[in-house]
Amino acid sequence: MLNGPTYTNLIWHFWVRSHVYDKKGAQQEMSLEPFTCTEINSSIMVVLVFISQEVIACVIKRASEGSFKDGLDNNKKSPWNEIVNQTMFKSKTKGVYSDLSMEKKTLLKIQNENLLPKGGGSDQPSLEHRVFLHSFIRNEKENVPKYIFKHMIKALRESQTIKRTWVPYGRLIS
Repeated sequence: MLNGPTYTNLIWHFWVRSHVYDKKGAQQEMSLEPFTCTEINSSIMVVLVFISQEVIACVIKRASEGSFKDGLDNNKKSPWNEIVNQTMFKSKTKGVYSDLSMEKKTLLKIQNENLLPKGGGSDQPSLEHRVFLHSFIRNEKENVPKYIFKHMIKALRESQTIKRTWVPYGRLIS
């Protein structure tokens, strides 16, 4: 019953009403409740919804532990470029999507559609996506709940700042 229009409408209602509640937000609101952790707050049909890193860890049944690489942008001078290019393309220079093996294309598709959804139509993975995939391929322990939560916060802030709108199936349009 949650497939199709019902599911997409629930997500849309959640998304348009959501906001990030972090230390900065707690200070601005001067809330009576003490700040405990960063969370995404929203409501769906008058039901308050709170999503935190711990909630995501519980839902995916994975401990919120392992390494996490933060602050990765698509900087061409990043030391990560050479490392992830070697893992993904077996070369020090960045390849294109068609250069990936079928296994890596499949892993990238799973990552883009399930773990760290990607807006837009580009097949080229961002540095964040490539580093996450590199860690997975190398069998390194990553803090998956933290990646998912930080990615959700980034997408939420981006959609509110750039005035993008969420449409069904996880796509953002300008």
